[in-house]
Amino acid sequence: MRSYPRTGNPKSSYASTSSGPSTSSPPPGRQWAERGGRHKDPGREPRPRRRATYTRPHGVRHLFAAYDLAKDRLYGHTKPKKNRTRFLEFCRYVRSLHPPEIRIAIVLDNFSPHLTTKNDTRVGDWATVNNVEFAYTPTNNSWLNRIEAQFTALRYFTLDGTDHASHKEQGSMIRRYIIWRNKHADDQRLRAVVDRANVA
Repeated sequence: MRSYPRTGNPKSSYASTSSGPSTSSPPPGRQWAERGGRHKDPGREPRPRRRATYTRPHGVRHLFAAYDLAKDRLYGHTKPKKNRTRFLEFCRYVRSLHPPEIRIAIVLDNFSPHLTTKNDTRVGDWATVNNVEFAYTPTNNSWLNRIEAQFTALRYFTLDGTDHASHKEQGSMIRRYIIWRNKHADDQRLRAVVDRANVA
């Protein structure tokens, strides 16, 4: 495999991080549904209560995501674990979006799987070989990463107030949202949520 020198400015930049763990339990929050209650419409049935989830035998899921700062596009993959191996799998996908000679930068927080350590140099080795530059936000300042506002919008439009019965159903909803979001990046409702999160 060809090795690229770590020189020159990146031609494309991504803000990236991971979200989770998420379970299939109903999360709180507003939802896109009619208001319940017979006082609004005598013929309408009351809104069903959310199910109780005392047992959760299906584990958790984690969302790895990247936000293209130039193209205003969001990318995401759901994984069962959040470790260096899964992180590098997603990095390889992001790297595949550009020719190998195009140097890219990825902004990350200081979560341990994003880092190279004395005992595990895979992250730094991969970046050197694949013409990628990692830039890390200061410790405890992950809110500086531009993708955090995109996560706020994803939770608002996709997860708040929902009751997905399985991780498969929840993952499908997240993928549908990302497709919709990339086709409607100028949607006023979306922009309002993102702008409000950026200001906060």
